[in-house]
Amino acid sequence: MPLIPLDIPAGIYRNGTELQASGRWRDANLIRWVDGTMRPMGGWRTRSDTAANAKIRGLITWIANDQDRYIVGGTYNKLYSWTSQGVRHDITPVGLTNGREDAEAFTGYGGSYFGQYAYGVARPDTARIQPATSWSLDTWGEYLVACNEDDGKIYEWQLSNSTPAAVLANAPTSNESIVVTEERFLFALGAGGNQRKVQWCDREDSSTWTPAATNEAGDLELNTSGRIMAGIRVQGQTLILTSMDAHVANYIGAPYVYGIERVGASCGLIANKAIASVDKGAFWMGNHSFYAYAGGAVQQIESEISDYVFSDINRAQISKTFAVTNSTYGEIFWFYPSGSSTENDRYCVYNYVENTWYIGELGRTAGYDMGTYRQPIWASAENNKLYEHEIGFDYGTLTPFAESGSIALGTGENVMSVTEMIPDEKTQGDVTVTFKTRFYPNGEERSYGAFSMSNPTSLRFTGRQVKLRIDAANLADWRVGINRLNVTAGGAR
Repeated sequence: MPLIPLDIPAGIYRNGTELQASGRWRDANLIRWVDGTMRPMGGWRTRSDTAANAKIRGLITWIANDQDRYIVGGTYNKLYSWTSQGVRHDITPVGLTNGREDAEAFTGYGGSYFGQYAYGVARPDTARIQPATSWSLDTWGEYLVACNEDDGKIYEWQLSNSTPAAVLANAPTSNESIVVTEERFLFALGAGGNQRKVQWCDREDSSTWTPAATNEAGDLELNTSGRIMAGIRVQGQTLILTSMDAHVANYIGAPYVYGIERVGASCGLIANKAIASVDKGAFWMGNHSFYAYAGGAVQQIESEISDYVFSDINRAQISKTFAVTNSTYGEIFWFYPSGSSTENDRYCVYNYVENTWYIGELGRTAGYDMGTYRQPIWASAENNKLYEHEIGFDYGTLTPFAESGSIALGTGENVMSVTEMIPDEKTQGDVTVTFKTRFYPNGEERSYGAFSMSNPTSLRFTGRQVKLRIDAANLADWRVGINRLNVTAGGAR
């Protein structure tokens, strides 16, 4: 009796039809692959019992000069700091303009004249959706600088938990976002209400914004048909993303100070926070694709899950999408609202080390990588609390699993009988396996299991094709490699 190896490549393939995912993993949650081996993601625990007043959209952590560690996050109408011990402080600037917790657009029922359009036909794209409020956060030395697009002012917080953040003197207002460059200039993006304008302060002097022969303050206007959305540091440059294209700002010194050039077209950012940067470059989500910049020109990333993501994303609430790095495993996470949800409830991941993709369901609204703290810190969409991730294997009510597409058991028209499995699982008993068989691609699906893996595992089922599902049985750090099935031909059917 031959042993058929279930040698399924790492990562998720979710483009096109189910048949196209034949021999690949098609669905998963809280699963990653390291060196081609399946394993569970780490769990999480509460970082602070004191929640924010609303969804956190913008989070940063850093270490001050005295080695104290800080966490700051913003909601649509508040700015908070958390100490290392999890104590929350309200540092909301006086006079902060309230934004929106949810995106808003009057384009639904009642948004036009009766009888103007056929029932069930989408209305024209004539109204701009007002995005959910998100914060652009960075550090100026050990101090925090912050801005959100609805208030538009640039604030500075000088680390006193009893003193709120204050307006930065002389800085432009009505800004979209901010970024501090490698050369220590503070960029105001979409400065002064001009959605194409980049304005910067004097070098090392965030209070001087008026250009003069004695300083390096200045401004430039992008030649773009889009609006500036975000800026990020990447490999000695400052990458500026608009809704349509990508530009880089290079320091060239006096008298022009900065030169800006376009490095990518038709690669606009889908949401203000949907970009992240690591040592390999910047990665972001566009309207229908994923992109990367590591110098030179923007590159579209070939994605094996893009059809799944972009066909079921809530475009009305897409401004809530955000990216966060998990550098320990070489991952970029994007959290986004699915088509049936008004809040982030799903994620997709690009592993830029192994060039694989995976997906899952988890509600997070903001996050920051490890470094300041030993674990990444992400904000929950359910209770507005902060959680430490990649710690232990407690997932609340969720369970890690992975399910494959259909795998042919043999060739031709023969029905195959499976009698045994030889598992390749590091700690046998920590996962279960379920088999789902069919005789025809659209035929009735039958399920067998769940089986606890033992060496060997006795089975008894028949079919022409089979799906394999792995479920975590215990909260443990298990591994699954290449399982093998003992298969015999059962004749035609």
